[in-house]
Parts: sequence; structure tokens; C-alpha cells
Amino acid sequence: MQIYEELVARGLIAQVTDEKKVRELINSGQATFYIGFDPTADSLHVGHFMALCLMKRLQMAGNKPIALLGGGTGMIGDPSGKSDMRKMLTKEDINHNIECFKKQMSKFIDFSDGKALMVNNADWLLDLNYVDVLREVGPYFTVNNMLRAECYKQRMEKGLSFLEFNYMIMQSYDFYKLFKDYGCNLQFGGDDQWSNMLGGRELIRKKLGLEEADAKAQAMTITLLLNSEGKKMGKTVSGAVWLDPNKTSPYEFYQYWRNVADADVLKCIRMLTFLPLEQIDEMDSWEGAKLNEAKDILAYELTKLVHGDEEADKARNASKAMFGGNKDASMLEATVVSDDQFVDGKVDILSLLVITGQCQSRSEARRAIEKDNSVSVNDEKISDIKTSYTKDDLSGDGIVIKKGKKSFKKVTI
Repeated sequence: MQIYEELVARGLIAQVTDEKKVRELINSGQATFYIGFDPTADSLHVGHFMALCLMKRLQMAGNKPIALLGGGTGMIGDPSGKSDMRKMLTKEDINHNIECFKKQMSKFIDFSDGKALMVNNADWLLDLNYVDVLREVGPYFTVNNMLRAECYKQRMEKGLSFLEFNYMIMQSYDFYKLFKDYGCNLQFGGDDQWSNMLGGRELIRKKLGLEEADAKAQAMTITLLLNSEGKKMGKTVSGAVWLDPNKTSPYEFYQYWRNVADADVLKCIRMLTFLPLEQIDEMDSWEGAKLNEAKDILAYELTKLVHGDEEADKARNASKAMFGGNKDASMLEATVVSDDQFVDGKVDILSLLVITGQCQSRSEARRAIEKDNSVSVNDEKISDIKTSYTKDDLSGDGIVIKKGKKSFKKVTI
């Protein structure tokens, strides 16, 4: 089975501009392809993880990846999938985030010996003259077509800023620039990027005079990673699931995948892991306890990809220690409470639930205790929201806070 057919079998491909040409490109290792990453935070997250895995698969098949860092588009903000305008970032924030992205991407993509490129669209977008953009790019976009784009439609009711309206033009210009300067003949992106990708392809065709039938620039979208309820995966109570171990620990990363719904586990294994399809096909008939085994395989394989073998082993062992017959909290990573989080020498349970990330707010923590009755400390149920702990209580091995059936957090000073 060649790489294009494998991507189809794994359920990764959503839309392509010309299936025959895309198949020939990537199966022959002739694709120079790019995926863009806007530096909206100081770490990549699970949403990026799928794109990175796809880049890795295609590079293994002999194709050349270009990781495009959005130092320029990050100044605008992509409206796709957002109900409100993104927070405006400073140049300093964007540059810091880009440096963080570079380190994480190198774990997935081999950038040695010209096997892949990493470029920043700030290098060309920030130097563009506005009037030049209007004259050179503007004539090739019609407002009518742009407003039909799905990424704009969903924002029309709440209001789409003129700033964000320009995002499609900026992304399209990226494809044109990469095609012209780097021979990039294929763009990948999430399925919500389809309109932007078509815009880039059309810009290339019209600017360079390529006929539609002979256009060398192709586009392909990746299936969005949705759960069985149709919601994007990669979110927890405390926010996004990050690839940075300081934001989402390897144990928390492992637990996220270990706790996916039964209906989602095999789809995730197929789409995200590098296990052979023949092995995954054998799991299709698994039920009951075997599905729990599949979840462990998923969690271990993905944690290994992101954090390495050693951290994956630690996370698996810690999980077994907490959820096995004899609980052993010694293997759990500790959340450390700092001096300034104590008030009059104490820290209350509501604060601890927020500090550990098990609740997003004190009001949510209050509901978990008073309404849901779902919080315990060292196996003792907590019913009083005024329950507090001193530094002595948290010294040594500390305490273990359990919320619900699956969230365990060790807390120390």
C-alpha cells in the first residue's frame, strides 16, 4: 500500500483539489508541501499534533515538508472556527511563541540536510506595502466569493472585523510565495481551511498565468479530529492539551488519551498512531476489557511520540499504580503550591482544585463538592468547601485530590 492509499485507509483525507494529481505527487515522493502554524500560544497543542504526524508520514515517504511559521498571519488572526476575534498578540509574544514551536517541531520533522524547511511568513508579509497588495493581489479576489467561505459565514452574525477579513488574502499570498520561491506544489491544512487554500491556488493560477488543467499547485485538507459527539478533541476542563510537558505533563497527556470514549479509541489509533493498519484492523472487533487495552495502546503510543519512551513508560506505570487494585500515589507527578498561594498559613480545597487544573474556577469547584459530591482527598470525601490545608499537611508526600472517577492530582509544597 502506498502512502496516499494509507492516508485514505486511516481516514485522514477530507478534500483534495485533484485526487489523481495529488496521489501521483505524494506516492512518487515529488511533493514539496507546506502546513502553516500560527504562533497563537507558546506551545503546540493536540490540534497541531495531527498535522505534525501527517508531515512525518509524508516525509517518511520521500516528500519534502515546509513548516510555515505564521509570524505575519499571527498578527492578523485566523477567524476559522472562532466565534469571536482572536486576542491581538505583540511582535514580542509572536517571536517567543515561534521559538517554542521550532523546538517542538524538530521532534517530529527531520530538518537536516535540506530534508525539510522551516520558514516564517513575517519575512515577506511584514514588508508588503498596503497599496501594492491592493493592486497586485486585490484584483484576483471577489468579495462575493470570500463571503461565501465557511470561515467567514459563521462570523457574519456576530461581526467579522476588516482585520480578519484580510486573513484569506494573507494565507493565499503565502501559497503563492512558497510556490514561486520554494517550488511548493501542495498545501495541507485542516478541513476548515479549504476556502483559504483554494484562494491560494487561484492566486497562483491567475498571477502566473497557469491554465486550470495544468495548474501545478494542489491542496488537500486533513479530516478534523472530532469525537463521537462531533466536538473537536484536545480539550480538558483546564483547557487545551498541550505538547509542552510544562503545560500538560506527560502523565496528563497519557491520561487524556487513556480516557477517550469507547466510540473514539479505534478511530484515534487509526488516525494518529504509526501502528500498522493490519494490526489496527484486528482491533476492530475488540469490545469490553479489550477496548481498555486499546485505550492503553493509544495513550502509550501517542505519549511516546510526543515525550519519548521513558516518559511514556513513567506515565503508563503511574496510571496503573493509581487505577490498579492497590493505589500508589508515589508515582504521580506533584503539583507544587507556592508560599504566596497560602492565606494565613492555609490554602482551601477550592483553591487547590483550581491550582491543580481539575476545575477552571472556584465556583466550578464549589459545585463539584456541594452538588456533585465528586471530590475526595486521600480517599476521604470532601463535603465542606471551607476545608483547608496547612504547609505541614502538604509536606512530605503531600495529599492526593481525586475529582470524579479518573482525575487524580498529588499536591505538595
